[in-house]
Amino acid sequence: MKDNSHKRHLVKAVSWRVVGTIDTMLLSWLISGDPMIGVKVGFSEVLTKILLYYLHERAWFKINLSKDGILRESRKRHLAKTVSWRMVGTIDTMILAWIISGNPLTGFKIGLSEVMTKMTLYYLHERIWYKVKFGLPKEKIEEMEAVKAAKQNGKI
Repeated sequence: MKDNSHKRHLVKAVSWRVVGTIDTMLLSWLISGDPMIGVKVGFSEVLTKILLYYLHERAWFKINLSKDGILRESRKRHLAKTVSWRMVGTIDTMILAWIISGNPLTGFKIGLSEVMTKMTLYYLHERIWYKVKFGLPKEKIEEMEAVKAAKQNGKI
């Protein structure tokens, strides 16, 4: 069976990067007072964050949080992914903002301010992608539908 999960994770990485870049540019501009710093930080993150996000998705795809052989996609899993991704993303943002602005405090402020906005946006992104079946193997889709049916019947 062909594994299309790589395509899914790539498209998911790009969709998240669009959301994340807009947020980073706005926050960098507001904190530094310079719209060009916002643009430079936002666009410099595009390549680093897509690569880091793709690797993060692949790692989480390999983590099997199953019970009785059924993979559990849950709010707890999405929350754990949110926190782990935010740690990676914040460090990347702080370093890039520091280099671009020339000021380590500016880099720290931008990275710190992103923590809440990005965690909220990322959690919502995860919830949306949980409902998207693109790139999932047939077995995974069937499993998701079985879990959904079990929840509706009060068995989970």
